Amino acid sequence: MKLTDRLLKIANLVSEGKRVADIGTDHGYIPVYLLNNNKIDYAILADVNKGPLDNAKKEVNHNNLEDKVDLRLGSGLEVLNENEVDEVIIAGMGGILISELLEAKKSVAHTVDKLILQPMQAQNELRKYLYNNGYEILNEVLVKEDFRIYEIIEVKYTGKNTNFENDIYYEVGKKLIDNKDELLTEFIHKKINAYEGIINKLEGKTGEAIEAKRKTVIEVIEKLKGLI
Repeated sequence: MKLTDRLLKIANLVSEGKRVADIGTDHGYIPVYLLNNNKIDYAILADVNKGPLDNAKKEVNHNNLEDKVDLRLGSGLEVLNENEVDEVIIAGMGGILISELLEAKKSVAHTVDKLILQPMQAQNELRKYLYNNGYEILNEVLVKEDFRIYEIIEVKYTGKNTNFENDIYYEVGKKLIDNKDELLTEFIHKKINAYEGIINKLEGKTGEAIEAKRKTVIEVIEKLKGLI
């Protein structure tokens, strides 16, 4: 089985020999890949919807991995008990939803060795939640698939909040800058283009709220340019 670039990047961040839970597993491709490659020995595959979980079950059966997995129907981390797994993957969801899932089952989120998070949107909101709720961002990586660049965030709960003088680090992860990720410049340019698109949509519109929005967006663009 060949994973897409996004899924492969996530799989490569899983530590060898750990017990893993894949939340929102869909077809179960990541844990099946990890098990087939003997990187892990056990995985919990969970999804809130029965259809995707049935798809995951078919994939597990096709690869004869029934004795190495546990399939669970339910929402987020609610399906997990404390100390059942070492690492948790939550990928392919919105950043706000991911933060809500972490908040809903703190006993698990706060005790696992690592969470591998891949938000599809609202990445800045997820970072705000993490930094303001005691999580340390261990690492961030970018991966390009087709024309889109995805952000993957590795975190661990430490109980210590992180405060930044420059809030642009909610928009572009500081670890990406520190690590000089090879996709960083292209990623920032894409963000600038997206914000410039917002400015263009505001053209010809007036009002206090519009002007406040325009001012905020222009400030973000300038901060992004300062990162290049």
